[in-house]
Amino acid sequence: MNDYQLRDRLNSFGQSHVLRFWDRLSGTQRAALAAQLSRIDCAEIARLYARRGDVEDFSRLLERIEPLSAIRLADRAAVRAEASRVGLEALQAGRAAALVVAGGQGTRLGFEHPKGLFPIGPLSRRTLFQIHVEKVLATARRCGRGIPLLVMTSPATDAETREFFARNNRFGLLAEDLFVFCQGTMPAVAAADGRLLLDAPDHVAESPDGHGGMPAALARSGGFEVLQRRGVEYILYFQVDNPLAAALEPWFLGLHLMHRSEMSSQVVAKQSPDDRVGNVVSVGGRLHVVEYSDLPDEFAQRRTADGSLLIWAGSIAVHVINVDLLRRSVEGDRVLPFHLARKRVPYLDDDGRRVEPAEPNAIKFERFIFDLMPQAENSLVVEVDPAEAFAPLKNAPGAATDTPEWVRRRMVELHRRWLSAAGVELGANTEVEISPLWALDAEEAADRLPRGTRIDRPTYFSAEGPVEVEPASPA
Repeated sequence: MNDYQLRDRLNSFGQSHVLRFWDRLSGTQRAALAAQLSRIDCAEIARLYARRGDVEDFSRLLERIEPLSAIRLADRAAVRAEASRVGLEALQAGRAAALVVAGGQGTRLGFEHPKGLFPIGPLSRRTLFQIHVEKVLATARRCGRGIPLLVMTSPATDAETREFFARNNRFGLLAEDLFVFCQGTMPAVAAADGRLLLDAPDHVAESPDGHGGMPAALARSGGFEVLQRRGVEYILYFQVDNPLAAALEPWFLGLHLMHRSEMSSQVVAKQSPDDRVGNVVSVGGRLHVVEYSDLPDEFAQRRTADGSLLIWAGSIAVHVINVDLLRRSVEGDRVLPFHLARKRVPYLDDDGRRVEPAEPNAIKFERFIFDLMPQAENSLVVEVDPAEAFAPLKNAPGAATDTPEWVRRRMVELHRRWLSAAGVELGANTEVEISPLWALDAEEAADRLPRGTRIDRPTYFSAEGPVEVEPASPA
């Protein structure tokens, strides 16, 4: 596309202002800006902006909700052994791969790197990435074959993530078992008039297109071809900020297979009506997620005859998803919808000065992976215990929950329970941390130490065995 065609195309959508610094740019800068603009679908942006005033009436949806069919914690014991057998067979046959969404930075934590690089290990200070890789390796060891790990980055985290894995020799993963791919982006537009924003004279302000951009990113990157070559039919999906994520546990995959589900989702039971989690509901035999910010209070407060919350299932973004469902979701009218959010986006004014807005000034567009749920056949909901499976790292120190200190405490508490169940005697406040390469679960921990073992010093159970350590200073 030459300069005239580019300007003409932008003019037709009222976006030619993004070329206002064109005469000041070098040839390299012009080429970069032109390439970026050629990737932006101005017609789609115009359509999305035209819908900015549309407000989805969740009350109409929620008036039709049905009792949510789910495998509750109390139900799982009866089916766990069979589900574990079925899931393990599928893993041993190479039919499943793990996928971690890792496009976020640790800015809210005061950590200017990809969040996967955050040193969360209570004693070891292992990073989130290393903990997840060790789970994959430990599961692969149990299955007797490699399990592919797919890592979805964003433009902000891609280069550093790739370099981190290379520098650490992928923490033991074979090169063929690691596939890093980058999610797409969407431009931000001014809320007032829908015009594209420049964050540099030669660059339009963009942001990642959301975790729901994963299927499209797989398609662009050749990920579907990789999965097909490996014979992978199921994706074990989780987010990088949850070191307790139980996506790889065979029983979860087994339940998915036993119910012939196309998408299975882990949930936790909400403790209060206003818990800040997505709310899983069933309408017309299809699952939907209503964000906590979109849940009307009158529905959030509703209770059943026994006093429990009617809308009780909080999504934790851990799923098993059929690859066929992911493929379908990038085709035709099955493409996941964009959601609009008003945000503060820095931009250049007409004179090239950088403006840092104090209030939301822009609209961003992103897709959500949970919008796959209504498309999926036989969607399955499985309750998990948050103490065992959900400790998201979200907030900076000082918040009530989801801080580094809170997450580390949850990890220590879980590993103390494993050892106590194995008959190990622990000092009252003794910190312990277990690598998945030493024990993947409580049952494996019980096989590792003789009953009556006494531990009074902070101990990290590494792949090589238990090592007494001094508590690490906070990150």
